[in-house]
Amino acid sequence: MKLYQALRNVDKFRTVFDFGGRDVAHWFPGHMAKGLKQMRASLRSVDCIIEIHDARIPFSGRNPVFQETLDVRPHVLILNKMDLADLSSKQRILKKLEKDGVRNVLFTDCLKQRHDNIKKLVPMVMEIIGSTPRFNRDENTNYCLMVIGVPNVGKSSLINSLRRTNLQKGRASRVGGEPGITKAVLTKIQVCERPIMHLLDTPGVLPPKIESVETGMKLALCGSILDHLVGEDIIADYLLYSLNRLGKFSYVEKYDLQEPSDDIQYLLKRIAVKLGKTQRVKAITGVGNITVTLPNYTAAAYDFIRAFRKGELGRVMLD
Repeated sequence: MKLYQALRNVDKFRTVFDFGGRDVAHWFPGHMAKGLKQMRASLRSVDCIIEIHDARIPFSGRNPVFQETLDVRPHVLILNKMDLADLSSKQRILKKLEKDGVRNVLFTDCLKQRHDNIKKLVPMVMEIIGSTPRFNRDENTNYCLMVIGVPNVGKSSLINSLRRTNLQKGRASRVGGEPGITKAVLTKIQVCERPIMHLLDTPGVLPPKIESVETGMKLALCGSILDHLVGEDIIADYLLYSLNRLGKFSYVEKYDLQEPSDDIQYLLKRIAVKLGKTQRVKAITGVGNITVTLPNYTAAAYDFIRAFRKGELGRVMLD
């Protein structure tokens, strides 16, 4: 069946996601509180703040606790993972950010070995610093930047990309696909030689209280909150709802479905069967115990979420 023939039922899909009274988990361990405290204490030696966030959620989940930090130093917002984001509404995003007072914005893909926008960052920072007072650092010819953001948006990847571009040197920060990789607070790393520029790497810090359950779900979907704290099943269901709402149906072909579906249990069962994600379970019957093979829904949900995070389900804009 052709996909366009199968879309006739899409108008019956959910238009609102039912969170069922859930409250998203607050992932704010000790290193986050410690990180915030040390970040504030180190501002005196910082010339510019580099805030990095996921380009798929340019407005959702940016930590409001950072605002008091950003107000006292020049600020650049980097929207990373642009290769995974649908940027057809890029101008709308930039206008809304400018209305919110954010004027210096770069879209990047920091996992690329070389990315043109990474080359623009140092000149942009130098121009911004040059147009604002440096106060106690006025006579210092070295520059210090601080990178901040919620977990797993690519802060370490940005540092490594800057080192590759400006120093032709390799990785200085460990990179991972889940939140919490950077736990050492305020590691100072050189990212440029001319001018001499260091960057303070900081752990990802979520707001102590996330503004809404939907914002929390978007953060979880993009990998800023550990999956098991929210639940792979609910994240997968929200992903299916979001893809259908946005008209992104590439999952139909990827998982050999006949048509788009709004039923997460059906989808996960198909994924489990297609990928061989099964589990053996003992069942008690009237004639004794038997072992049955069932779909592993959790493993299937994880595969579905991972496919989204790797860009295998198409580019999306969740905000």
